[in-house]
Amino acid sequence: MSGPRRRSRCAAGDTGTVRPVQPTRVAVVPRVVVDVTLKPEILDPQGQAILSALTRLGYTGVAGVRQGKHFELDLEPGADESVVARIAETLLANPVIEDFTIRPAIRRD
Repeated sequence: MSGPRRRSRCAAGDTGTVRPVQPTRVAVVPRVVVDVTLKPEILDPQGQAILSALTRLGYTGVAGVRQGKHFELDLEPGADESVVARIAETLLANPVIEDFTIRPAIRRD
């Protein structure tokens, strides 16, 4: 059983020989997710606006909404994952008003 075949073209446009296509290797890169949300004691006007819109659109059963930010970081193989926490607290989140969580990402690609 052979893999998919591809026709190559010569400079003049003539069909050349048929060669098997080599599968592409994809390196699996560790990916982590950083979710940043406002601290519970901080008012969330965007979340309140979303909740209001949900009510106007007829959605029921939602008692509250808190908006946040979602970051996915692809780490180099062998990278120290503790660096992610430093990145989150110095760049991705404002520690005065925001909390963050770090978790491994679920690969979908």
